[in-house]
Amino acid sequence: MNTTSPTPSTPAANPPSLLKRHAISIKMAGILVLVLLLLIPLDMIMSLVSERMGRRDQTVSSISGNWGHEQVVVGPVLIIPYQYPVKVWQEQLQAGKLERFEVEEIATARAYFLPAELNMAGDIQPSRLYRGIYQAVVYQGSLALTGRFDRPDFAELGIAQDSVQWDQAMISLAVSDLRGTGGVLNFQLGSRSFELTPGSRLNGYPSGLTARTPGLESEQGKLDFRMTLDLKGSGGISFAPLGKQNQVTLHSTWPDPSFQGAFLPTQRQVSAKGFDASWAVSWYGRHYPQQTTDRETDRAGNYAFSAEAIGSSLFGVQFVTPVDAYRMTQRAVKYGIFFIVLVFTAFFLFEILLALRIHPLQYTLVGAAICLFYLAVLSLSEFLLFAWAYWIGALASALLIVLYSLKVLGSGRRTSIIAAALLVIDAYLYVVLRLQDYSLLVGTVGLFAVLGTVMYLTRNLDWSTRQ
Repeated sequence: MNTTSPTPSTPAANPPSLLKRHAISIKMAGILVLVLLLLIPLDMIMSLVSERMGRRDQTVSSISGNWGHEQVVVGPVLIIPYQYPVKVWQEQLQAGKLERFEVEEIATARAYFLPAELNMAGDIQPSRLYRGIYQAVVYQGSLALTGRFDRPDFAELGIAQDSVQWDQAMISLAVSDLRGTGGVLNFQLGSRSFELTPGSRLNGYPSGLTARTPGLESEQGKLDFRMTLDLKGSGGISFAPLGKQNQVTLHSTWPDPSFQGAFLPTQRQVSAKGFDASWAVSWYGRHYPQQTTDRETDRAGNYAFSAEAIGSSLFGVQFVTPVDAYRMTQRAVKYGIFFIVLVFTAFFLFEILLALRIHPLQYTLVGAAICLFYLAVLSLSEFLLFAWAYWIGALASALLIVLYSLKVLGSGRRTSIIAAALLVIDAYLYVVLRLQDYSLLVGTVGLFAVLGTVMYLTRNLDWSTRQ
């Protein structure tokens, strides 16, 4: 009887451990955590940018304070006091009792008359002042004011002619900073010339010029005026359209003007040699009357002719610096997280597609090199043009990553792919920073392109079976 011995069974292979089954997912989670941790140094760099920007602004403010602040020119305005009766209550002691009586007193108010025509022509010459590594845009120039006043019509304001104090009449205009004025200033009104003294008589404008102009009651018809004002200031200059018709012309050698305010120039020519601009503004674009008193208020109870009403009608030009290195660096840092994600994605694809092993510490060092790029741009931009600072910082950071990748990736061909990716990312970020109106659109298109590339390269991977 033949017997067959049973065939021994092969022991079952040990199933892979949980860590091996989910190695890719764990690695992706680790990289995500590392990306979030790198937000800390990026935030520190952003704080440093804000600190340096604040120090710059403080230094510029100090320079401007010593030279001259931004100029605002309001006027001239013809001011004529007048008297009016007012009833008040007084208390008197009669027969041992305190009695109240209504009595009439005489008070004084001011009537304001704005020019019928106002023309201003200015020649502004900006320059730069330096303090250490910081600079401020300042300017000096002259402003010629001409125009005419119509004869004051007190009847329209309900003021009796016999209550007008013609001998107290004055011309006043507001000028923010008079430190650029050299010599004695005179105001030519009609056939007479009046010396201007410091101080404004316009509500809300303490700095300015005023001249007493007695004898105006003998003037018949229109009153022509003219004066020349020398100015020193910083940042920009603004004007108020006080006339029924206002004509302002400016010439300057500054190539980067920023026209601002309630009205834009009707004509402008801007070139590398400077700009010429002219404004033609009528009184319909403002919210205060041509003649009023300091007793007249609007519905909110404010004076009809006030600094708030005038401020809403100001227009002029700012002498801006075209490229603010700090703001450009600040914008670049905001894209830092996307920069890190793109570079990490490239390294992760090498791991997945070529079965490489890259340690988390190696990811960390690459992320640190990217963060140093922004620090290099910040420090270099304080001494160089932003374009030079950007590309020197980009080259230094890319050189660190590329030389390190030669060992990490173990192949010159693979490293060349990383180098090409860094070049594309740096160039792309630079273009986005230079664009103002289209930066968001270009940035969004770029992210879609990157996501599409990653999806294409990984379209055939079976993530459920990879370890």
